[in-house]
This record gives sequence, C-alpha cells and structure tokens, in this order.
Amino acid sequence: MRPLGFGELSYDVAHLLGAIVLVLSFAMLYQRRLMALINIYALQAVVLALAAAWQGWVQGAAHLFVTAAIALLFKAIFVPVALRRIVVKLMIHRTIETVLGIGLSMVAGVALVALSIMVVLPITGEAAVLTREDLALALSVVLIGMLVMITRRNAITQVVGFMSLENGLILAAVGVEGMPLVVELIIAFSVMVAFIIFGIFFFQIRERFDTLDLHYLESFRGERR
Repeated sequence: MRPLGFGELSYDVAHLLGAIVLVLSFAMLYQRRLMALINIYALQAVVLALAAAWQGWVQGAAHLFVTAAIALLFKAIFVPVALRRIVVKLMIHRTIETVLGIGLSMVAGVALVALSIMVVLPITGEAAVLTREDLALALSVVLIGMLVMITRRNAITQVVGFMSLENGLILAAVGVEGMPLVVELIIAFSVMVAFIIFGIFFFQIRERFDTLDLHYLESFRGERR
C-alpha cells in the first residue's frame, strides 16, 4: 500500500524530472563546445531514463522499465561514446559554429516553450494535470531540439539536436498512462537506424569535403578535381 500523499510526491518528482530534461535542452542550446554538448545530451538521456523508470513505478507499468533501460544503455552510453569517437577520429573542430547568436537562440527557445504551453494546454483540458504538463514539457524539448538542428552548422551538433528531439518524444510517451511498449521500441529502433545513417553520412562528408561544417556544403558546386 502506498503512503498518504504519494500522489503529490509522484506528481512533484515526475514534474521535476521533466523540467530537468527541458533545462538541459536549453543548456545544449547555450553550449558552444562540442564535447560539452555531447556530455549534456548524455546527462539528458540519463534524466529521461529516470523519468521513464519513475513513471513505470508510479503507473505499475513494467514495460516503462524496459524503456528506461533502452534510454540509459543506448541513448546515455552508446550514442555519446560513438559521437565522441567520431569527433576524435575525424579530428572535428571542437567549437560550434552557430547561425544565431547565443542570446537570440535562448530567446527563441523561451518563445518555443511559450508556444508549446499555448498549444498543448487548451487542447488537453480534460486530461490529468500531470499528463498536460508532461506533454507541454515534451513538446518544448522537441521544438528546442529542432532549433538546435536549425541554428548549428556542424553535422554532429545537428545529430545531437535530432537525438534530443527524440528524447522529447520519449518523454511524451512515458508521461501518458497506458502508452504501449511498441511505441517506445519503434522510436528507439528508428533512431538507431538514423544514427547509423548519420555515421555513414559523416564519413562521406569528411572524405569528400575534409570538413563537417555544413556551411561549406552550401557553396559547393560540381565535382572536386
């Protein structure tokens, strides 16, 4: 039997973990060093795994523990280690080139959070409070992940933005009670395939252009001779 006040505790912990995931999205948006960006992404994946495990315990849903294990092993360990090895092997420049300044990027991130709240809360009026707020947080993480992809020129940082976007999708899935395991597995499998494709893409770009800065791809016209 769960103690009195467990409902308030479960809400507070779930809300705190979701908020930390969002704050780490802002930290990625602020970061200008490539290795630090990868480390922040790994930390975000760890918090996501904790959020999935907590929801699994609160909801009594064993499949969410599987989701938590996938997030911890694949997203928090395997992907960051692989990205670090790619950075070292390809000798990628460690400073991140941005399209927007840090200040403008942060302002845009705050605007996207406000947009998420305005979009989610009115259309989920009949849902539980935790579900509504989790979906608003998750959509904010998704949109900031997209912003990272748009405002960063380096291909590695765009992959990190894509993976962070997927963290938002997982956060939304674990926050909705009754979401089947197959949803999380499909998302995880899709990201694994995308990561493999991105890895091949990195090596092809590096071999062809001797850089992973996408700014040089925009000016490329014709074959190298």
